[in-house]
Amino acid sequence: MKTDSNSAPSQAAFLVIGDEILSGRTVEANIALLARKLDAHGIPLRECRIVPDQQDAIITALNELRSSHAIVFTSGGIGPTHDDITAASVAKAFSVQLIRSQETERALRATSKASSEQALEARLRMADVPDGSSLIKCSATAAPGFQIENVFVLAGVPFIFAAMLEVVLAGLPAATAIASCSLRVAVGESEIANLLAKVQQQFPDVQMGSYPKFIAGKYRSDLVARAANHKAAEAAMAELARKLEQAGINWESGKPADPAAAAESETQKKESR
Repeated sequence: MKTDSNSAPSQAAFLVIGDEILSGRTVEANIALLARKLDAHGIPLRECRIVPDQQDAIITALNELRSSHAIVFTSGGIGPTHDDITAASVAKAFSVQLIRSQETERALRATSKASSEQALEARLRMADVPDGSSLIKCSATAAPGFQIENVFVLAGVPFIFAAMLEVVLAGLPAATAIASCSLRVAVGESEIANLLAKVQQQFPDVQMGSYPKFIAGKYRSDLVARAANHKAAEAAMAELARKLEQAGINWESGKPADPAAAAESETQKKESR
C-alpha cells in the first residue's frame, strides 16, 4: 500500500459502516482484530465510530476522522446491493468521481456465477471505486477494497476484512509493537482504584487500565499497563505490584510487556497443554 511517509503512522481511526451493526442484527467483529493487528504493528487505534448506511453520515464521519488521524480504516458497505454505498460516499468525501475499475470488472466476470444479466450487473457494482484510488486485492474475494490517500476501505465480512487487512499492513511502515503487560488480583476494582490512580500519576506515558470479571461467584480484576516502551510498561507494573503487596493484596503474574517474552510465554503455554 502507498503511504506518504517511511515512518509508521502515528495513530489510526476505524469507521464501521452498516445499519445491521446499529440494529444489533450483526455483531461487530472487526474492531478487536484491527486493534490487535495495529498494536503489533506499533500503530495505536485511537477512535472507532459506527454509522448507518447513509451517505451524509458516512461523509461527515470520514472527513472528520481523516483530518484528525494519520490513517483511517473503514469496513462495510462495498457489496452489490442498494445499501452498499460506501464507495460512492468516499468518492464524494474526496470530491472525485466514481469510476469502474476495468481490472476488477474482468475479475468479477471471470468468477461470476450470476444467474442473470441483472444479477451480474449488481455484482459489477463492486468494481466501482473513487477515481485516484488503488485497489486492495486479496485471495479471499475477487472484489477488492481500495485506498485513497490516508483512507483504507475494506469489506465488512470478517474473514475478508482480515485478508484485506493483512495486505494493507504488509505495505505499511511498522514501528515497535505496543507493549502490554498485566497482572490479576482477586478483588473488585474499588479495592485497587486508588493504588492504580497513583501509579498512573507516576507513569503518565503508560496507559493503566483495570478490567473486571466475575468468575464462579468471585470478583477478579486484570490490571494492564500499555506503552510504546516495554521497559516503561514493566516499570509501571512493578510499581503497582509493590503497592499491592504493601496493601496486603495478592496478585498473579499475567502477560509480560516485552513482545518477544510474551510470544515465548504463549509458546510455552501451548507446549504444556
